[in-house]
Amino acid sequence: MTDGPASGTDTVRTLGEFGLIQQVTAGRAQPPTTLLGPGDDAAVVAAPDGRVVITTDALVEGVHFRLDWSTPRHVGRKAVAVNLADIAAMGAVATSVVVALACPPDTPASVAAELMDGVAAEAARAGVGVVGGDMVRAENVVLSVTALGDLGGRAAVPRSGARPGDIVAVCGRLGWAAAGLAVLGRGFRSPVSVVNAQRCPDPPYASGPEAARAGATAMIDVSDGLLADLGHLATASDVGIDVRTDRLAVAERLVDVGTALGADPLHWVLTGGEDHALAATFPSFADLPEGWVTIGSVVLPDTGVTVDGTPYRRESGWQHWS
Repeated sequence: MTDGPASGTDTVRTLGEFGLIQQVTAGRAQPPTTLLGPGDDAAVVAAPDGRVVITTDALVEGVHFRLDWSTPRHVGRKAVAVNLADIAAMGAVATSVVVALACPPDTPASVAAELMDGVAAEAARAGVGVVGGDMVRAENVVLSVTALGDLGGRAAVPRSGARPGDIVAVCGRLGWAAAGLAVLGRGFRSPVSVVNAQRCPDPPYASGPEAARAGATAMIDVSDGLLADLGHLATASDVGIDVRTDRLAVAERLVDVGTALGADPLHWVLTGGEDHALAATFPSFADLPEGWVTIGSVVLPDTGVTVDGTPYRRESGWQHWS
């Protein structure tokens, strides 16, 4: 075992658990909310609000990512982003993440280091500390992240607060990751802007707390597709939701890709997952924060989620085990 820098031929087996931990944690900066970072049995993180918002997600090789499609750095960033989007969807500001890496023993140490570089880069972009974690052996690569957040004295924004008469709004990109997946699935690697949207999302982290301050009644991270996730919100709130397609922006780049692939870009916008935009409901009189766009309305229960007043006849989003 060695605690020095990894060579190009090192694997996680030859470097060893503690050598790898030393490599990926050394020199990482921490925000003020980290009171005690990596190196002990557990981390200590400040909770200024007195409450902690917590979420976890795992990314599994072959299910959530492919290393022939994405670099390890992309995967590391994505693993953090999907969790921080959940924190934002509660109206909270993320404070720290804990990371568990599982991988085969012959995984190049450089791959593990690049995964953690991506983790650190996305955490730093959000002002969040990587405060600890674990490393274990597995049959394929799994990167699991737990994120913590602070509500800043506000109430959390659940999925269950929408009421008839509220407006429905979104913030962030929709359909880009689905378009990127379609491009990669055809064996192409461009346009890069679309492909990279699938490799690593760009959630609007600050927009969740901003929506909470503006009076959002319910909110959700769009991970499985707009219609599917609005369906979760509608079920939790016991309401119906109608989405207006004339309010949905379909980017010109998605139109170009859809034309090239013979696909409907509006379907990507309505049902594509992994963009990690935010969707929320607001009272009709609310002033929406910058970046939020009204796309529909909350209606009476028993209507489900409709598109332009009618049920959507195609698959509405991603489902595990389907």
